[in-house]
Amino acid sequence: MSQPPDAARSEAPSPATPPAPAASASGPRGARAVSLAGFAAAFVALGLVAAPAPALAEPREDANGAERNETAAGPEALAAEPLAAPLDAVGVDPDAAYPRRTELPEPPEDPDDRSVKLGLLPYHGIAPALNDLQETSDRVSVEVVGESVEGRDLYLVTLTEPETRAEARHQQRMRELIAENPDRAARDRTLPDRYKTPVHVNANIHGNEWEGTDASLRIIEELATAEDERTRELLEGSRLYFTVTANPDGRVAGTRANSAGFDLNRDFVTVSQPETAAIRQVMVDTQPLVMIDQHGYVNGTLIEPATPPHGQNYEYDLFIKNTYANGIAMEQAVLDLGYTPEDDGVQPPQIPFRDREDGWDDWPPIFTPMYAPYQGAVAAATIEFPLRVNNAAYDLAEEELRRRTAINTDISAATIEATLDFAHENREELVGDQIEVFRRGAAGEEQVVPPEEWVPGFGPEDVYTTDFPRAYVIPAGEGQRSAPAAARLVDFLIANDVRVERAGNAFELDGTSYPAGSYVVDMHQPKRGMANVLLEDGRDITGDVEAMYDISGWSHGRLWGATVESAESAPPGATERVSEAAPTGAVEGDGGWTLRLDDAADVAALNDLVAAGAEATWGGSGTVRVSADAAGAVAEAADRHGAVFHPAVSDAATGAPALDTVNVAVAGAADEVLTLGELGFDVETVSTAVLNDGFDWSGTDVLYVSSGLVYSSLTDEARTGLDAFLEEGGVVARGTTGARFNEEAGLLEVQHGAGRSDANGVVLMDDGEGALAGTGGYGFVYSPGWFTDLGPEVTVEQSYGAEGPLVAGHWRPDANGSGGQDSAAGQAAVVSGVAAPGASVVLFGTEPLFRNHPKGLFGQVAQALFWTSAEAGTEVR
Repeated sequence: MSQPPDAARSEAPSPATPPAPAASASGPRGARAVSLAGFAAAFVALGLVAAPAPALAEPREDANGAERNETAAGPEALAAEPLAAPLDAVGVDPDAAYPRRTELPEPPEDPDDRSVKLGLLPYHGIAPALNDLQETSDRVSVEVVGESVEGRDLYLVTLTEPETRAEARHQQRMRELIAENPDRAARDRTLPDRYKTPVHVNANIHGNEWEGTDASLRIIEELATAEDERTRELLEGSRLYFTVTANPDGRVAGTRANSAGFDLNRDFVTVSQPETAAIRQVMVDTQPLVMIDQHGYVNGTLIEPATPPHGQNYEYDLFIKNTYANGIAMEQAVLDLGYTPEDDGVQPPQIPFRDREDGWDDWPPIFTPMYAPYQGAVAAATIEFPLRVNNAAYDLAEEELRRRTAINTDISAATIEATLDFAHENREELVGDQIEVFRRGAAGEEQVVPPEEWVPGFGPEDVYTTDFPRAYVIPAGEGQRSAPAAARLVDFLIANDVRVERAGNAFELDGTSYPAGSYVVDMHQPKRGMANVLLEDGRDITGDVEAMYDISGWSHGRLWGATVESAESAPPGATERVSEAAPTGAVEGDGGWTLRLDDAADVAALNDLVAAGAEATWGGSGTVRVSADAAGAVAEAADRHGAVFHPAVSDAATGAPALDTVNVAVAGAADEVLTLGELGFDVETVSTAVLNDGFDWSGTDVLYVSSGLVYSSLTDEARTGLDAFLEEGGVVARGTTGARFNEEAGLLEVQHGAGRSDANGVVLMDDGEGALAGTGGYGFVYSPGWFTDLGPEVTVEQSYGAEGPLVAGHWRPDANGSGGQDSAAGQAAVVSGVAAPGASVVLFGTEPLFRNHPKGLFGQVAQALFWTSAEAGTEVR
């Protein structure tokens, strides 16, 4: 189940929870029924799409296609290598014939696999089962499309009738035609009949929501061997893609998160994890028309589509009419199983669009089915089967657990079968709708707002649209805040199948001059929704709904550290499409350098330098100075990480502290542990329990506190050891837990104010007068905090925008009227100072490492670690 997010990490009250499931299949919007019959004609009659044009000639054929884990992660979760580019994934071979028989390595039996007790297939049983199916059926193909954090294979199973290499390449050319030249594809009236429609079923992305895997394997086996006419027609006209377990590490361990502690179903516009990268690449490569994601546990079975607010970058008229129709079909399939509340404990299914007012939304693109539409899916849904078997329920009697998993597997399988029938019966219309999505994007047309009752219950509350800019520019040269951040963003856009071009000459756009080498994202492109959902500022939806289910604000254009500007004029013509960003590493001059710690790449480069013994000193304002004697190490770090070293304008200040490797004891969430490890810091995880068991502080430079450590809960011996560390060591603390630690340990004199626990989003920031550099004017908050009544030793590093901080997201006051945006406006958000015990301290009211996402803020945290680890009493401002 998609749990409410991120309450425990700050030990604040839980965020607002979605309303309880409806007791019946009707709700506040009234009962609805829908069919796809007649929709195509309605589109033409309403003028929403053009009537089909005569077909073009067939292409020539070649002889030869939150909830985050809030417990601190262990050292095994660290990824020491910094990531300068998006995670890679194997992907799907576009040209190979079907079947594609892969002899899968078969893992050793693991009796501790948590699936075993439930009577479900353990991970070690999946490869043998798939190997057997490949041997017995020429309809089954298996490919390994990636590995989990712990190295387990990720399997993609494709079901289709056999294809020669030439036939497979022909299918690939049609897929490319749809995505690259949708106008021409729309005029080819034979294409929907010739194109094998792709459907994607994703299962087990939450590791302890098991049954989607077993249901998928059941359907695969049935279709592999069935001889009926319906199966033959289905597989002749379709390719059915199953990622049978998207989180094998979690499946084995019985955990929601993967083994790095990440909720993979929150990672789709960050892609911090290898499992997410693999599933994303499958969607890019297969371009599914329909996608469903198998989860648990909500009773009755929850079937998307979701409630307002709806993603404003979708072509929502096409999405909702298909997704709701499939939802009705899945609901009926579940009801036809005959399970009842009285006999089985199974409530009737619920469809949030019909049965709820708000609270279960499709606003953020972080979920698998909410990401899929940006890759062409015109129907995408989350399925939550009903009977809980995870968490505390896992301790029930084995007989009861197996009864529940059998029912859940039946229900999961029923939704899959209904989806396959829906896709097959409506294949021509679904193909046409995907083409129409891409055609509108390429033509730069406005989104279509359909009439009320477009589907039963559709009304003004369901309309969320946006004004697409004509282009985005990612400048080169002096107008770019961070060259490595810009390169990372360009590579990320390309990884998400967004077209990016590079200007060969200087140009002017909307009165602004840009140098040669600047990147341009022309928004007249088929996947403009994907481009815009990544680059736009977003929207303040505080007034639209009472509560949100997960995050409400994100912006790679504002949070990933690069300068990104929108333009309303057509971009210049002298540009060339790029497949990757140009290298950015540079060493300017030859007599000592400064490095500004704006980006993760800069931090990783610095950590490489100090690990190599290079002489580096703190320069204040987010910069470090590197000696000319380190020329070789500097060149290597610049090349490896893309960092830019500038000539030092003066000698290092007398008494400036030398920098060394920073060893960080982290009492934090898994995302923070992983991110700090990626930046190159030496990290050891701690908690109240770890300190109480005895901890050696001699190797620690800085203590990072955000969750899991309560000063007042320490034993006398543990507190004595910590107090001794606080006389010399540094402290970086975040959130409510960090503020409480600061108060109880007697560090900085501040009062901590807190916003509503589910308030979150992109915020405006004003820089202060401290030692840390700013973040380009933006920050990110979740359960935002701020600091008032500052003592004389406290310096404001950043404060929230005085005119109101929220740019995009959802931030309401508490029931008593406190804690809203007005309470935070102009208040200190990040503060620093030297505490009475001697420790240098930085306190964050923002959330700069959230889910490894706001990469433009990572440098600020790194600066805090370097500053607080400097020798006590040294003047570094």
